[in-house]
Amino acid sequence: MRKRLRDATNESAVTRLRAAGLRPTRQRNELADLLFHDGHRHLTAETLHAEAVNRGIRVSLATVYNTLHQFTNAGLLRQVMVDATRSYFDTNVTEHQHFYYEDDGMLSDIPGSEEIAVSKLPDAPEGTQVSRVDVVVRLKRN
Repeated sequence: MRKRLRDATNESAVTRLRAAGLRPTRQRNELADLLFHDGHRHLTAETLHAEAVNRGIRVSLATVYNTLHQFTNAGLLRQVMVDATRSYFDTNVTEHQHFYYEDDGMLSDIPGSEEIAVSKLPDAPEGTQVSRVDVVVRLKRN
């Protein structure tokens, strides 16, 4: 049964990992399959870990964190920090901005956010450049 689950890993997950320069280990393959099989999404390490456990994938939370950071460094994910204690990993790595629903901890893309303009940015300190600007609009439900 366990072998069949491993063999069922989405072949595109392996291809995606290799294209990003990452060795497709069993755990990376299985986590990539969970992350990318169903379109763009936002999730925390804890959410991905719970999904993995529910699918019978034996992986520690520390491994999930490490893998998410490896995927982010390789350009497969975008990390969105909503506060000092919570960050999300976004499978959509294009330039876009987010709504964060404080009441339930949900993160979603802002439709048309490519048209959001941030003006009057400070000059970057000498020897540095701005790599990106993240806009997270915090919402509370009425």
